[in-house]
Amino acid sequence: MEPVMHQVRQRVFHRLHRALILPKRNHSGCAEKAAAPPSTHSRRIKPTLLVSRLYQPSNLHDFGQDSRLPGEMTCKSQRLMQQAGLIHPSNPGCYYYLPATVRSMEKLVRVIDQEMHGIGGQKLDMPSLCSADLWKTSERWDLMGKELFRLKDRHGADYCLGPTHEEAVTTLVAHQANLSYKQLPLLLYQITRKFRDEPKPKFGLLRGREFYMKDMYSFDVSEEAAYETYESVCSAYTQLFTRLGLRCVQVQADTGNIGGKLSHEFQLPADIGEDRLLVCGGCSFSANVETLASDRTDCPQCKTGTLVESKGIEVGHTFYLGKKYSHIFNAIFSNAQNKQSVAEMGCFGLGVTRILAAAIEVMSTEEGIRWPGLIAPYQVCVLPPKKGSKVDEAAVLAEELVHTLGENLPGLRGEVVLDDRTQMTIGKRLKDAGSLGYPYVIVVGQGALEETPRFEVIFQQTGETMFLSKDGLLDLLGRVETV
Repeated sequence: MEPVMHQVRQRVFHRLHRALILPKRNHSGCAEKAAAPPSTHSRRIKPTLLVSRLYQPSNLHDFGQDSRLPGEMTCKSQRLMQQAGLIHPSNPGCYYYLPATVRSMEKLVRVIDQEMHGIGGQKLDMPSLCSADLWKTSERWDLMGKELFRLKDRHGADYCLGPTHEEAVTTLVAHQANLSYKQLPLLLYQITRKFRDEPKPKFGLLRGREFYMKDMYSFDVSEEAAYETYESVCSAYTQLFTRLGLRCVQVQADTGNIGGKLSHEFQLPADIGEDRLLVCGGCSFSANVETLASDRTDCPQCKTGTLVESKGIEVGHTFYLGKKYSHIFNAIFSNAQNKQSVAEMGCFGLGVTRILAAAIEVMSTEEGIRWPGLIAPYQVCVLPPKKGSKVDEAAVLAEELVHTLGENLPGLRGEVVLDDRTQMTIGKRLKDAGSLGYPYVIVVGQGALEETPRFEVIFQQTGETMFLSKDGLLDLLGRVETV
């Protein structure tokens, strides 16, 4: 037995020995050179984000008649996003959101979370699949008509895919039997996919059948308190759009099938907008034309100003609901006198994917995307020289610059990409960078090889070009706000 075990041990030893000393084989079967052990310095360097590895496949870039339904209306944001490989159509009104778009959307969600938490909002997640019983109780099952996606389960029970969640959240709060006035105002919100059976989806993410929305619901002790909450949410919305660098107009609006006593829309002025707005040039009054006579020109607020019509893209909507839903679903609380009272409610929506597309629509050129700086997928793109060019040796400096930015500017970690497609000219890569909308593009060329290295920096929002030292570059990018 012992000789046999000895032979087995010998074979195992030889196999291990060969595995340790023989070079690995690549996919072609050829031996690869043994890699040198990594230095202490290289272990500290995090992997560089490379443009060649970003998933924006070229076969998705073409945008023509084949990528939309016959007669479907399109717009600048849809064209640019599809050309850049940011979105890809799946079926009418539905899109694949590719990685760069997801990065941007996640940043927008973080900004929204910051503003909602700032006014006391608490985040939750409610089912997208909603029982028809709730909607029939509120009488919206029939009121919503064909826009509501409806389905039956295997037992024949009716459900819908939620376009909004007034019924669901009010039922949730109603189940808390011991809710006290001391716990109010209660502001609950979610950011989830919503569904609406649009008859004619169009304009890419501006009007789809599946989309992301932030919907918040408030519960207050009184009408006065509910109005205060309403104003605080509207102020948070204004702050949000200010942080994004978007000019947004708050206009009086119709309450529609959601109902309530008061409603405002938040509109981004744009020629492609589907809403008609009336804005006074003499005061702060503005309204959706649905709330006024379309031929009215005198301002109902200041009486002296003239109303001018424009178009807008609705990106937010607020409603003061009163007791419309809380009375139906018995959402009550114990007041200061220890008596039961029905809560006053509000609901507040933001179109997350619509904000992305609308921002691109109003900020971009015809040739390239311009993002709100705070939510750009990546903040900086570094371009090394073309391989084989006279300044090819500056390529190493480009890689070092990427690591320097990450090490010295914590806010830019994970925000700097290196366009390693050095088989392409600087001009072609500059054009691609302009199309994708990186806020800052840094060209590492001849100037980087000088005794005092200089880098060409292009600020895409304005088209301004600067030549900065490394210290100047760190100072500039150190002021970039990220989330």
